[in-house]
Amino acid sequence: MKRAAAISLSALFVAALPSVAGAAEPLDTVQDIIERQIAAFLADDAATAYAFASPAIREKFATEDAFFDMVRKSYTPVYRAGNFAFGRSKIVGDMVVQEVLISGLDGKDWTALYQLLRQPDGSYRINGVHMVRTAPGPEI
Repeated sequence: MKRAAAISLSALFVAALPSVAGAAEPLDTVQDIIERQIAAFLADDAATAYAFASPAIREKFATEDAFFDMVRKSYTPVYRAGNFAFGRSKIVGDMVVQEVLISGLDGKDWTALYQLLRQPDGSYRINGVHMVRTAPGPEI
């Protein structure tokens, strides 16, 4: 269920210019940020996970360890995501809301609504995540 990334010459060029890519393709950019942060949580890499947090989040959690502990305790499905897939998205000005459908390691399904804000340098940072327990679908 994880999004597969295709590498091409144009993708390598875009990667070299992240602020331009962020302005041109905000959905691809924010989905990449979310994937990278989830990967950092799975690897117990607090520094990388914290690097994707917005300045407002960094004000609330002044250290990598404080941020990591908060995510571990309050956002377990994100901290230890099983499979995940991107759902709907919405762009409102400098904000992108991205729905992420997550199967937790405990077998429960969640919807995480990520809010990312464009920063003055053109990059995007995660400004919050709202977790919603997803009702189970019909058995297959």
